[in-house]
Amino acid sequence: MITTEQHEKLRGWFAGRLPDDLFEEVAELTVDREEITVIGRIPEPRLAEDASAAERAAALKARIEEFRERTREARIEVAREAEHRFRRKVSWGVECGGERAMFTHIAAPVMTRLRQPERQVLDTLIAGGVARSRSDALAWCVRLVQRHTDDWLTELRESLEQVQRVRAQGPDAEPEDAAPDDE
Repeated sequence: MITTEQHEKLRGWFAGRLPDDLFEEVAELTVDREEITVIGRIPEPRLAEDASAAERAAALKARIEEFRERTREARIEVAREAEHRFRRKVSWGVECGGERAMFTHIAAPVMTRLRQPERQVLDTLIAGGVARSRSDALAWCVRLVQRHTDDWLTELRESLEQVQRVRAQGPDAEPEDAAPDDE
């Protein structure tokens, strides 16, 4: 969890560091303990107004693939700098014509202990074909909670930011110029 100010500094760093012609704009920048995800908007391919849905889908897929290959070296260079500076892996994705595609992302292991009733929920999801494994079932549950509790999670994140601001004013706080995101 990072503060709003840290997120803004991170977003500013990427805005300043990314080549001007890489994205039309950075559509989303998400951060957690392990990963920074950068999703940029790229231009849609030009198609005839009467293009079919199949033609449009194929054009979007081809545009995304072309962008991925053409920009690989530039994205790797920026990711290396960011990973060194912010001590997190960088993942990339794009939005194009309403489609979103992720190029890279990490799957971080999360250790948890579940009691039998909780394991039975996961096993039921597996038996029902919703998930292939307990790990997939747990990820499905997290996505379901995320989808239905955005307001609650937003309020919780705002509360955590306030706690971090209060802690930062305490006697053990580091001077501002020594903050890890300003290295």
